[in-house]
Amino acid sequence: MWFFLIQLVLTSCLIEKYKCTTTTDQVFSITPRLQGDVELLKNVSSMHETVLWQPASPDQITINAEVHLFIPASSQKPIIKLLQRYDITHRVLLANAQELIEAQKRNYSTDPRSSTSYYERYHPLEDIYHWINKTSREYSERLQVILIGSSVEKQPLFVLKLSGKGNQPKKAIWMDCGIHAREWISPAFCMWFVQYSVMYYNQHSDITEILDKMDVYVLPVMNPDGYKYSWIENRMWRKNRSRNVDNTCVGTDLNRNFDANWCTKGSSDNPCDETYCGRFPESEPEAAAVSNFIRSRKDLVKLYLSIHSYSQMLIFPYSCSYQEAPNHQELYEIAQEAAMKIKIHYKNNYKFGAGAKSFYLAPGGSDDWAYNLGIDYSFTFELQDNGRYGFLLPPSHISKACSEALTAVKSTALNVIKRRRFS
Repeated sequence: MWFFLIQLVLTSCLIEKYKCTTTTDQVFSITPRLQGDVELLKNVSSMHETVLWQPASPDQITINAEVHLFIPASSQKPIIKLLQRYDITHRVLLANAQELIEAQKRNYSTDPRSSTSYYERYHPLEDIYHWINKTSREYSERLQVILIGSSVEKQPLFVLKLSGKGNQPKKAIWMDCGIHAREWISPAFCMWFVQYSVMYYNQHSDITEILDKMDVYVLPVMNPDGYKYSWIENRMWRKNRSRNVDNTCVGTDLNRNFDANWCTKGSSDNPCDETYCGRFPESEPEAAAVSNFIRSRKDLVKLYLSIHSYSQMLIFPYSCSYQEAPNHQELYEIAQEAAMKIKIHYKNNYKFGAGAKSFYLAPGGSDDWAYNLGIDYSFTFELQDNGRYGFLLPPSHISKACSEALTAVKSTALNVIKRRRFS
């Protein structure tokens, strides 16, 4: 019944389009209080006219849990009428999303400068590739570029290997960014981290100790096709850009494509859904490239970090089930210490805990897969913010967001080094 009612309202809007058009796309915050509210929001957020920001899929909408919904201007009036009809209150998180999108794309350069302002802006894919090339030339003694594969559309997947003193293979850290296309702060952080590492090695004791005792493999953009598409066509795009057999819907959620309780509750086997798990584990070339690279170094990689946004959380296995990881207490203590340091230095709160219990079920994630492979320290960091701007975090917030994430990464890495006595 809900579906047909929603269709009726939206159809009437199309018939009288001039009555339903507002000036700009907006983001609503809606908290369902009754089960009927939940069912209504599940159907509304499943429509192609809207984009669900939080939670990741309509199935995860629950009573008293805040829902963030991106609503194009053309759909706002009928949806507002529907919410009013069923006495469901909402508040506007973002009143002019397009302005924020334009601000995110403004003032980028293809020429990395020595000043930090370059790292306080978002950059399109071609700019990031240019940055990789330039940075690796300038810091060749610290930085090695490794091609681990290519995307669906044959974009290269470049990993940057950061090293300190000594040429012998060391224990290693893996860090990936940009697995979800619309999470622009994630690649921005990988760039920030690499620049910090090469600039302050032998100057700051913490990064010097990390690079002297562990190599760091950084994949700045794991989903280059989706990231590029989010710049050019659809800022809200999440998945990669693979074509699906017998279906016109495009893309697979790369963070549901790993072999960790693959395609169970919390993901979808429908190619049109945002959490589509793919045809089989590692069906996507991006996920397969990462998996193969890590498997080839599974005896070296001791810390796995996957950088996402948004919600300010430091989470660890398991996200694919409610099962508790064997070293749960150790992972909890590491995440707790990192969150505490962010709180001390930046006065910002980050939640922490096992993924499924503190966030939501997310089977097929890279962090759980890495943990099951034998990497005992595996974390996903969800960066700023808590929903005020969500995926449209303004460039003016990049510095603080990346500084917080850097604090968490350094704290986590040093904690692992201390616990495992790496030398």
